[in-house]
Amino acid sequence: MASKPGGAAARLGWIGIGRMGYPMAARLAKAGAEMAVYNRTRAKAEPLREVGASVVDTPAELAGREIVFTMVSTSEDLLAVTLGKDGLLSRPGQVPKIVIDCSTVSEEASAKLRAAAAERGAMMLAAPVSGNAKVVKAGKLSLVVSGPRPAYDRALPWLEKLGTGVAYVGEGELARIVKICHNVFLGVVIQSLVEITVLAEKAGVPRHAFLEFMNQSVMGSVFTRYKTPALVKLDFTTTFTPPLLRKDMDLGLAAAKGLNVPMPVAAAAREMVQALIGNGHLDDDFATLLLLQARNSGLILKPEAVAVADGLT
Repeated sequence: MASKPGGAAARLGWIGIGRMGYPMAARLAKAGAEMAVYNRTRAKAEPLREVGASVVDTPAELAGREIVFTMVSTSEDLLAVTLGKDGLLSRPGQVPKIVIDCSTVSEEASAKLRAAAAERGAMMLAAPVSGNAKVVKAGKLSLVVSGPRPAYDRALPWLEKLGTGVAYVGEGELARIVKICHNVFLGVVIQSLVEITVLAEKAGVPRHAFLEFMNQSVMGSVFTRYKTPALVKLDFTTTFTPPLLRKDMDLGLAAAKGLNVPMPVAAAAREMVQALIGNGHLDDDFATLLLLQARNSGLILKPEAVAVADGLT
C-alpha cells in the first residue's frame, strides 16, 4: 500500500466523477490511497465505495486532504468547484497541500486558480491527460504536468499510478498549452482519418482492411488503433463529445491568434466539428465525423462484422 512517511495511507481527494474521473479515481483507490470523492451528481460517485472510497457532499469537505485532484468539463466548472460556494478553497485556513487539475481548461482559468491556491498556502499542478476511459483502465494514460517542481516531485508517485507516461514541462501554465495543442491535433487527425477511410471505402476497400493496413504502417498510432473498432463497427459509444472537442479547438485557435501562428488545417477541421454539432451530434462520440464525411460523399455506411483489435488489450 502506498503511504506517507510513518506508514499511514496517503489521504487523497477527487472532484469530478465523469467518464474520465471515475476510472482515474478508482485507480488511485485501488493503489492504496485513502480516497474521498465528490461529484455534483452524488449517485455517480457512490459505486467508488466498492474500491474503498468515501463520498462527500461538497468539495469543501476535501480541503483537509493532502492532495486533491480535479477532473471537470470546462473552465467555469473548475472555478466553481474550487473557488465557488462550498468550493475546495472556500474554507479560511484549510486547504490541501497540493491541488492537481487534470481537466482541459483555458490558461486564464488555470492561472486564476493557481493564484488563489497560492494565496491560501496551497501549491497547484496543471496535469491534463491524453486518453479516454478505456485507455485509463488499460493503464496507458499519459499526463503532461506544469507547476512548482516541489509539488510535482511530491505528487509524482500518484501521478504515475494513473498511467504509463508523466512529462514535466516546467512552471506555470505550460501544460495547458501542450494539452490544447494535443487536442487541436486530435481534431485534425480524426477528420483526416475519416476522410481517407471514406475515400478508400468508396473506391471499394473494406474499412477493416484499410485500417488494418494503416495501423501496421508508419502512419499507424495508438489513436488510430484504438479508434479502429468504432470506425469499423460504427459503434460510437461516447468517449469525447463534439462540443468538448470544439471547445478545445477554439482554445487552440484563440492561442494561435494571440501568438500570430497561422493554423489553416486546424481551422478547417474545427468547421467540420461544428458541422457535426449542427447536424445534432451533441452527445455522440466525436468519431461520428465518419458518418458526416460519408454522407457528404454520397456513401451509406454499414457496420462490418469483423473482429478488429484496439491495441489496448
